[in-house]
Amino acid sequence: MSATPPPAPGNTGPVSGLSRSAVGRASHRLFGRLTSSAALDATAKFLQRQLWAWPAIAAVLIGGAGWWVNSAIESALREQRVATMTTILKADVEALREWVQREQQVARQMADTAEVRKAAREISAPEIGRSSDVKAVEELRAWLAPRLKEHGYRGFFLVNPDGVIVAAEEDQPQGKKLTEYRKEFFERVLAGQPGVCRPYKSLTWIKDDNGELRMGVPTMFVAAPVRDESGKVFAALGLRIRPDADFTRILQTSQAGRTGETYAFDRQGLMLSQSRFDEEMKEYGLLVDRPEERSILTLQLKNPGANLSEGERTRTRRAEWPLTKPVTEAVEHGDGYDVDGYPDYRGVPKLGAWTWHPEYEIGIVTEVNRDEAFRPVYILRGALAVLLGMLLLAAAALFAAMWYMTRQQQKLRAAVLEAKQLGQYTLEEKLGQGGMGTVYRARHAMLRRPTAVKLLDVANMTDLAIARFEREVQMTSVLTHPNTVAIYDYGRTPEGVFYYAMEFLDGTNLDDLVRQYGPLPEARVVYLLKQVCGALAEAHAAGLVHRDVKPANVFLTRRGGLHDFVKVLDFGLVKVADAREAHLTSANTVTGTPLYLSPEGISQPDSVGPPADVYALGAVAYFLLVGQPVFDGKSVVEICMKHMNKEPTPPSSRGAVVGPELEQLLLRCLAKSPDSRPQNAGALLAALEECPVSGKWTATLAASWWANPPAPVTVRETGPPLTQVVSTPAVQNNDMTQAFVPSESGVG
Repeated sequence: MSATPPPAPGNTGPVSGLSRSAVGRASHRLFGRLTSSAALDATAKFLQRQLWAWPAIAAVLIGGAGWWVNSAIESALREQRVATMTTILKADVEALREWVQREQQVARQMADTAEVRKAAREISAPEIGRSSDVKAVEELRAWLAPRLKEHGYRGFFLVNPDGVIVAAEEDQPQGKKLTEYRKEFFERVLAGQPGVCRPYKSLTWIKDDNGELRMGVPTMFVAAPVRDESGKVFAALGLRIRPDADFTRILQTSQAGRTGETYAFDRQGLMLSQSRFDEEMKEYGLLVDRPEERSILTLQLKNPGANLSEGERTRTRRAEWPLTKPVTEAVEHGDGYDVDGYPDYRGVPKLGAWTWHPEYEIGIVTEVNRDEAFRPVYILRGALAVLLGMLLLAAAALFAAMWYMTRQQQKLRAAVLEAKQLGQYTLEEKLGQGGMGTVYRARHAMLRRPTAVKLLDVANMTDLAIARFEREVQMTSVLTHPNTVAIYDYGRTPEGVFYYAMEFLDGTNLDDLVRQYGPLPEARVVYLLKQVCGALAEAHAAGLVHRDVKPANVFLTRRGGLHDFVKVLDFGLVKVADAREAHLTSANTVTGTPLYLSPEGISQPDSVGPPADVYALGAVAYFLLVGQPVFDGKSVVEICMKHMNKEPTPPSSRGAVVGPELEQLLLRCLAKSPDSRPQNAGALLAALEECPVSGKWTATLAASWWANPPAPVTVRETGPPLTQVVSTPAVQNNDMTQAFVPSESGVG
């Protein structure tokens, strides 16, 4: 038999066509697959078991979507509100501008009439009591009266170049010299510039809304210069306007919604127009509670620091209140807006836009309550909150129902186990427990033969676990080789306990055998391997790959008077060529036991074939001869990397008594490239038959060993647990958190 010479001990370089870069890429693929497959598998199992998580996940998704939709709607609404507020402000300002132009035109027309010029000439320098002046004033009043009424004016001033009022609708202001703001305004008119003054409190006695003469009544004038025939200005005619009716009405041409308001103010924040909320402000104490009290020219626009409309109380004195944001911003910067919200002069959160007109020395702001502006967003938030609450309640209800049902099912299954009766099988003794289920020694009611019954654990009762459980039964039952564990029965009890019955095996597995008695002689190793190869050869011929060949899955027993009779166990991870069942072994999942994984089982788990089982058999033989695995390490990842890029030390170099033929055959089985190994278990069986020691372990020697086994020895433990199956492990801190399934520990 030709054999490939083993590499020199200590050679750790890339072999069998695997370059360093390929090994590196395989390492990264391994980490990626372990991480992603761990997360996906763990998530899938959790969601299959915990139905209550679906409403919770839906709540999270809807909450996230709702947050995004809410943010998008709020952002769009903010932009819309900016456009709306600035549009309303522009509309109000434009209406005010047109009103001013119209009033100025009326004032110019009246100032250019012969009657006004005549009166202005005759009484431009009056002496109180002159009959001619009195007559001229009366004539002017009579001529202006119907025209003032027609245009809605409340009175007039005729002012001479010295700033003296020479005529008015009442006698009281006549002969008085203008002062303060009125003087500045009429000086501009006398200089030839018509205009409309801002509202101010009258310094003379004029009639209020009730017809009573009072000082301090809000008033304003539109005025135009009176010119002679040459165009020289020799007087000014001012027409009195009622600001709380005319000026305020113009500013309220447009408003935003139910709570919208537009008003004017001066540099000191004094309100120059009428507020919509005068009666409310009297309740808050911002205005004196008198019938004639008005906000115009009375209320200073300050932030009280509390929402007075909600009943909140301010904690500071009014003198300490700051001016509202629109006043401050307009005076300092001119145009602006705020759609985030700010407190107004009542402390109510508002959205607003403002502007400043230096030619009139007034600012104008339009506002709307923030609650009204963002009402659609609040409605959406409320609807989302209700929906999320319902989903969370549904999750809680499902969780409670599942908990109750699980408790009831557990009680029923516990009752079945406590009764020790499972259909036709009476459970006698618990033999072992693995990742998929628990194994009991049982006895069939009719056949009276000992049987091993494997029950699917309640904790693993998911669709995927049941499918794998059934698959293990089906894959094993189609194999008839005497060295494959035999399946007798499969079923599910009315209580939902899944089980299958198989032949009862009395003996030990190879892992426990070596740990208890030490390495085996090579003749016995060949004897055992040939039986394992026979079982796997049938599987390989049927297109099956075991994928978890290891000492713990090879059971040593006695059968029909034969000793050292092998049974191959645990076909639960077997790989089939049928793509319809690929989901049962998880695509891109590293599956198997780390100490016995082939390099391709690590780097390309989806493409493993019979050579992967041959590699594992070589590692099993190595363990039987040496008493230690081929590779060990501090972590699963370290062991996997050694499988991929490190040459194994020959067994003879580790103290094993082994012939060169068998040693070279084992090293061929452990080749990194699948093409360099025997291609299946049948080929390996043929190679084992050619070994010189084949047939030297006889039935007599086996019977003698079983009759008088040697004294137990202690075998050194190395690396992570040797009988663990890795399937979708998680990676943490560049190491692998082992999520393994123990083998059935000595039972089939």
